[in-house]
Amino acid sequence: MKVIVIYLFVVLAGMLFCIPADAQLNESDTALFQIRAGLTGAAQKGNVDLLVLRGNVELVANKNSLYVFKIQSNSLYQSFGGFKADNDMNSRSYFYVNPFRKLYPFAMVYAQTNYRRQINFRWFGGVGITWQFVQTPNTVLKLSTSLVHENTGFSNTQFNEPTYNGTETIRLWRATMYLTGWHNLADHHLKLYYRAYMQPGFDRVANNRAQVDIGFDFPVWKGLSAFAQYSYIYEQVVAVSVQQYDRILTFGISFQLKK
Repeated sequence: MKVIVIYLFVVLAGMLFCIPADAQLNESDTALFQIRAGLTGAAQKGNVDLLVLRGNVELVANKNSLYVFKIQSNSLYQSFGGFKADNDMNSRSYFYVNPFRKLYPFAMVYAQTNYRRQINFRWFGGVGITWQFVQTPNTVLKLSTSLVHENTGFSNTQFNEPTYNGTETIRLWRATMYLTGWHNLADHHLKLYYRAYMQPGFDRVANNRAQVDIGFDFPVWKGLSAFAQYSYIYEQVVAVSVQQYDRILTFGISFQLKK
């Protein structure tokens, strides 16, 4: 039931806003409301049967400059020759306290499905703290650390780590170390951004995870931008026949509104 609820929530977000995962909005911006939206996709019939749809929505609400809420949702669907290759949903929610300071706490909840990695449903939640050590009009740099509890349900019970064989669900605590930054270059005609995180798992065997994203954002006209992003994703424990690494290059357009 939880899987269905999260799935419908993310699908609805994608239908309403449709955006790709690019440079994230800043919760430390004094704007009362920010939203970023975009869409990428491709469809082909004939000699090649191909369908690719990728959407994402990000919203930041700042009511009284003390508490700020951010939500990020994205989806990916791909099929080749009539066979489904991806059908992934992600939702990330954050609650920040005093994010305009250099040091501020937050709480977060993540929910995810990943067809290629045979993940029926994954969620984790916890608390952490962010150090915003650079905050200027042209450069933002942040370091975060958190502790979360994770629950992942798989469609397979055989793993590259035999310790987990025979179980459909893996539960464990994780620490998270997170770095993010972005820079406005060429008189705000180019935005470079990057983010990286590592999540070591506290379990009887090594169960670590890491991801690195780097990209460029090209403002075109009144909130409309073109973007390109490269992502490298690693999970140490995966179902058998699933590779530990994924490399994804995404490009498309997005739209941002700030009030």
